[in-house]
Amino acid sequence: MRLTALALTLAIAWTAAADDATPAPRAQKGADADPKEAPKLRLPGEAGVSRLIPDVPFTDLAGKAGKLSDFKQSKLLVVAFTNTTCPLCKKYTPVLQRLEKEFAPKGVSFLFVNPTKGDKPDATTFAGRYAHDTDGTLTAALGATSTTEVFVLDAARTVRYRGAVSDQYGLGYALDAPRASYLATALSDLLADKRPVVQATTAPGCELVPDRAKAPAVALTYHARVERIVQANCAECHRKGGVGPFALDTYDAVVANKGMIRKVVDKGTMPPWFAAPPKKGEHSPFANDRTLTEADKSDLLTWLAGDLKKGDPADAPLPRTDESGWGLGKPDAVFQLPKPVAIKAEGTMPYQVVSVPTEFDEDKWVQAVEVQPGAREVVHHVLVFALPKGQRIGGEAQGFFAAYVPGSTALVYPEGYAKKLPKGSNLMFQLHYTPNGTATIDRTRIGLVFANTAPRYEVRVTGIANPAFTIPAGADNHRVNASIPYVPFDAHVLALFPHAHLRGKAARYELRAGGKTTTLLDVPHYDFNWQLQYRFAEPVPVPKGSVLTYTAWYDNSDKNPANPDATKPVRWGPQTADEMHLGYVEFVVAPGAPAGGLLGLRPGAAADFKFPKDGITIPDQFKERFKRFDTNDDGKLDEKEFNALPEAVKAVVIGYVQRTAP
Repeated sequence: MRLTALALTLAIAWTAAADDATPAPRAQKGADADPKEAPKLRLPGEAGVSRLIPDVPFTDLAGKAGKLSDFKQSKLLVVAFTNTTCPLCKKYTPVLQRLEKEFAPKGVSFLFVNPTKGDKPDATTFAGRYAHDTDGTLTAALGATSTTEVFVLDAARTVRYRGAVSDQYGLGYALDAPRASYLATALSDLLADKRPVVQATTAPGCELVPDRAKAPAVALTYHARVERIVQANCAECHRKGGVGPFALDTYDAVVANKGMIRKVVDKGTMPPWFAAPPKKGEHSPFANDRTLTEADKSDLLTWLAGDLKKGDPADAPLPRTDESGWGLGKPDAVFQLPKPVAIKAEGTMPYQVVSVPTEFDEDKWVQAVEVQPGAREVVHHVLVFALPKGQRIGGEAQGFFAAYVPGSTALVYPEGYAKKLPKGSNLMFQLHYTPNGTATIDRTRIGLVFANTAPRYEVRVTGIANPAFTIPAGADNHRVNASIPYVPFDAHVLALFPHAHLRGKAARYELRAGGKTTTLLDVPHYDFNWQLQYRFAEPVPVPKGSVLTYTAWYDNSDKNPANPDATKPVRWGPQTADEMHLGYVEFVVAPGAPAGGLLGLRPGAAADFKFPKDGITIPDQFKERFKRFDTNDDGKLDEKEFNALPEAVKAVVIGYVQRTAP
């Protein structure tokens, strides 16, 4: 059942406080450890994606000497590790043969590397060149760690993908067909001038320990090192048409802004990332963690503080291509506001709501979506809802179809995941503008990339919100919380999107399941200017009956330099000077799960409910929204009015009464 925005908002706003935190259970070692191992997502920076691979020599099985630069005329080069003894290599051999046959006509070359000294490889196994790396030079240069690992290099020998061929085979298991074809998908994306959705994974196989002493050093120059760091970590925003205040696409631009770059990198404010760091020895759980690796940070700061060597232009990466103007690549469909919205120079503006018909005669599965404001300087945020004809837009806590906020650009989902856009839907744009002193106009647009087939998992979004709070004047650490008290079906969380305004100070998501409470996301220093998404590398299981809690802290004191007025209490409101308590949750459901969000009523709650003899007093903040239900306008719900409520709203009210009863 589709939940109304009112039901969702009230259910979450009227929910009790969070549970005490307890440590999450950890996997045991030894006999109880799971011997099965599938590919897992890795952070691109930690995996060396975007680095330059030295032009190392090799000799193939035909006795022909070569170097990696021999393939510079190819659009892409796949360096695939393999051997004749590893069981997984044997299983992936026919897969690699098929991929070679499929992609060779598209300008992709393959170099096969056997890193096992005692092996006796056969030169006829593959069509491409085959090198027996008996001295470990190629293995060290690439830093390969398993016999099944593949690397995709562009014409400038920059790593664009590293990891597994697919997830069809791993340690201790085999599938009839892959669920995720990582290499094939990465090649298709790169050939289409897109950044792969998955840029790095682990590659289960026979472990390799490369001799790092044999890897040639890469010069610490702009072209060989720094330009790639900037491209990988800064250019998404600092480019023409990006949200950054200036472009960093040339040597001169980087040098001109070296002081500011050093300051923000040294402080850790750039690239923007606000999740608490993982514990020592652990990896970040987020696939889009923007934190610079220690190696990248050290090299960048050393270069900026040194002689700023430009280096050999032949070492430069390929120019970043943004001809489409879209972070997701060229969209399959674009919808724009039908006419410009006039933004006044001063004061405030109410939300603008604009409907744009899609007119598709069939359901569409959307794998990537991006909202582009026409006038970024005055667009505070945009929510887009996919609504069947005749359905009205809800509030902020209703799950969005797409969104734009500062710091969040395209939403791109991996293979097998997509959002459903029902046929004939209207795209309802809810636009929040903040006048900045100059009158202008805006024509926001949205771009969509469709999945080729129906996905295995449907992506949905819901909100955890508490609009009933009041932040006292001068309070410097005011806590507000809300929760989804009962998740009605098994789900997996993909990403989290905390949202607050200028008093936002910190945020936390917690999951209570099986008697344990786990912190999913801790943001100790929230920044209104960068409202990021936090996307998990591995979807987090949320069993039926779990509790999801969102807590935020606010600074309404004069210690907060962004605070418009520390002398006044603050409540929920749409303008920047107001405040919000809203934590979005993006999730996927198990096959066959009912439609709707994560809101549910605890089992037996309705059966145990006894209507209060004095009626149900409607909280002040919800009287306007309940006006159409409160037919006698007395500020209460009597039993007749209660029985007339929609079922979703009735469930919310039952939960509220049961939790607040003395």
